Amino acid sequence: MVKHDYTKADIRRMAKEENVQFLRLMFTDLYGTIKNVEVPISQLDKLLDNKLMFDGSSIDGFVRIEESDMWLYPDLSTWMIFPWGSEHGKVARIICEVYTADRKPFMGDPRNNLMRVLDEMKAEGFTDFNIGPEPEFFLFKLDPETGKPTMHLNDNGSYFDFAPVDMGENCRREIVLELERMGFDVEASHHEVAPGQHEVDFKYEDALHACDNIQTFKLVVKTVARKHGLHATFMPKPLAQVNGSGMHINMSLFDKNGNVFYDENGDQKLSQKAYYFLGGLLKHARSFTAVTNPTVNSYKRLVPGFEAPVYVAWSGRNRSPLVRVPMSREQGTRFELRSVDPSANPYMAIAAILEAGLDGLRNKIEPAASVDRNVYAMDEEERRENGIKDLPSTLHNALKELKNDEVIQGALGEHLFNNFVEAKTLEWDSYRQDVSQWERDQYLELY
Repeated sequence: MVKHDYTKADIRRMAKEENVQFLRLMFTDLYGTIKNVEVPISQLDKLLDNKLMFDGSSIDGFVRIEESDMWLYPDLSTWMIFPWGSEHGKVARIICEVYTADRKPFMGDPRNNLMRVLDEMKAEGFTDFNIGPEPEFFLFKLDPETGKPTMHLNDNGSYFDFAPVDMGENCRREIVLELERMGFDVEASHHEVAPGQHEVDFKYEDALHACDNIQTFKLVVKTVARKHGLHATFMPKPLAQVNGSGMHINMSLFDKNGNVFYDENGDQKLSQKAYYFLGGLLKHARSFTAVTNPTVNSYKRLVPGFEAPVYVAWSGRNRSPLVRVPMSREQGTRFELRSVDPSANPYMAIAAILEAGLDGLRNKIEPAASVDRNVYAMDEEERRENGIKDLPSTLHNALKELKNDEVIQGALGEHLFNNFVEAKTLEWDSYRQDVSQWERDQYLELY
């Protein structure tokens, strides 16, 4: 996606030329949910001068009611006019940074926090952390009477199928066209392994704008799906006994000389810094899992047998470990972290991943040897001999790991960490106290 260095004058001109009548001021809450304040175009000058306020007490994980007044500072590079218009004129979105009433960056804003971690990265001599996400989603039919999602899938297709088996093809094609109109560089779109499951891959971007793109992508997918009578969900595992939805994260680190991970003379043409970064990823994987897989449902995906990673290991050859090293080298050298799912708050997930890698560089953490055979085929003793640990099996266990890892806590900052752990502990307690249909089916008559 092309980044734009828009000026205030550019934005005023484009708004007038395109008949923009409403502004959608977007930011992201603790849970990764997109929030927006919609204002008429008459408020544009006020916005551009950082003079628009909103009530932060109504946003999960933000502030108490007595601290509620907060400022929205627009990031001019994120100005985008939605391709769908209306009789009332077009709508433009701009992503905003949240500031406190005394005009300081609010560190409960996940985007501000990622910017802080990126500043730390730059202070250590690096220029960019590039991210290429691969988000997956399911399409379910909407009930025509209620407009609510049903559990009926839109097709029975499988990996790389096409119409008429892949009934989501028209919807997916329109998603791609809308994304391209908005400036996305879409690299591929296809049906995924499970019925009703789809993937759209777009070109890598610097970490901050990659997270912005993930949030915009989700909004576009849901909007277009609804036009087709479908509900798009990024829930990690909406259906039992089929593959869940992941969001593999491809990452590469740069300094002024280029891709830090590449070394023509290194083992597997990877640099020593690449191995240290990888060592950090593997060391902190169990604790950043709470952030990259933040729902109770996330752990229904992280089970053996459905292609999602379950074990902390890496490989350049097979796809079963947590981290894969794709074949591309030179400027394309990268790691692919396969555990992340699309329910993650992207700003928090990328901050945690980057901090884990930077800790590996600072402390010269050597990774264990690569595992070039199917980890799922190993028994427990073989995995132990190879130093392969399991990822946490529940949100509860992941939170315990997070609470014991000061590095990942530091990646989130005090405000986000405390609010996240509190919210997710409540989520786990609510789930733990619920009685499911599975339990009734198993035990009601037996006992």
